[in-house]
Amino acid sequence: MADVTYYVAMPFLPDDSGAPIAGAAEECQSATTALRRAEMLSRAAGHIGAVAFSRSGDPMMGEFSDAKLLKAFGSVPGDLSAL
Repeated sequence: MADVTYYVAMPFLPDDSGAPIAGAAEECQSATTALRRAEMLSRAAGHIGAVAFSRSGDPMMGEFSDAKLLKAFGSVPGDLSAL
């Protein structure tokens, strides 16, 4: 199977100390949709930021490249390597 690219918007919420923690990721249809959704999520009540990113790979083999950050909105962790 050919590589597939997934586009994702993911919000960040504050933990008890105010540090950002990842919320539920949402798959989007395109990079543009992921960017719009992340921006909206960053402004939603209770959220302090959001990111839009993409990942490409072969779902049949379970092999994916590292996530590629499209854009960050608001307060997000400096290290997003866990995406």
